[in-house]
Amino acid sequence: MPKLPGIGQKDAVRVLQKRGFRVMREGKYITRSNGAVMVQVPGHSVINAYTMGYIAKVAGLTPGQFRELL
Repeated sequence: MPKLPGIGQKDAVRVLQKRGFRVMREGKYITRSNGAVMVQVPGHSVINAYTMGYIAKVAGLTPGQFRELL
């Protein structure tokens, strides 16, 4: 699993927003969708590296592409 260590919730949400994901729900998790894919971002200050890798994969991004959008 690709690792993206040390990325916080706000950074992850900002990257998804750049990729066209819009907020669907907010609570403990922020659910974002681009119409075809739904991604849930946990409300942690720092997200686990494996979780962040999975979020990037579901959003259709490689770890390198995700880092470029930060």
